[in-house]
Amino acid sequence: MIFKKIIGVIGLLFFVVACNRLKGPDKPENLISKKEMVSIIIDAKIISSASSINKRTMQDSGVVINDYVFKRHNIDSLQFAESNNYYAFHVKEYDAIYTMVSDSLEKLKEKLKEQEAEEWKIQTKREEDSLKAIKKDSIENKIGVKIVDSLKMKQRKDSLTTKLLQKKVKDGKGLIAPILDTVSLQN
Repeated sequence: MIFKKIIGVIGLLFFVVACNRLKGPDKPENLISKKEMVSIIIDAKIISSASSINKRTMQDSGVVINDYVFKRHNIDSLQFAESNNYYAFHVKEYDAIYTMVSDSLEKLKEKLKEQEAEEWKIQTKREEDSLKAIKKDSIENKIGVKIVDSLKMKQRKDSLTTKLLQKKVKDGKGLIAPILDTVSLQN
């Protein structure tokens, strides 16, 4: 009989403790805001991606992967753990945080793809220009004649014409004979 009472009291105690845990962790005094949690998680994901690719480079640069995000956001690991536990228990808030993280990372991915495409265009243009220059040099060497761009040739002709005209004016020959104003000469 006493044994049944002890088991009943222990069971009741477990029930009270279990029900008490259902309310979740208390809100930490230094709870990180949702917006800041989004920023921290984004940075952590980027750092973890980079560290898996360039771990040695980061270590050589003196970046301590585990501490970088905490230092950058001026928090410590305990504050992050408490805030993370709090948000994890409140599923709707945690889901909203991770939706913002996912959206932000997707936008970042799109921007990086656009930047890669632009860099690819520039590189392709450079390579194309280099090939044209090599081809032009090769043709000039084969035929022994320098190929001149027609626009540059026209520009050269225009500058020569301008210099000749300037010389004529300087020598006093002028372009055309001046027309005398007879009225002003009579006075």
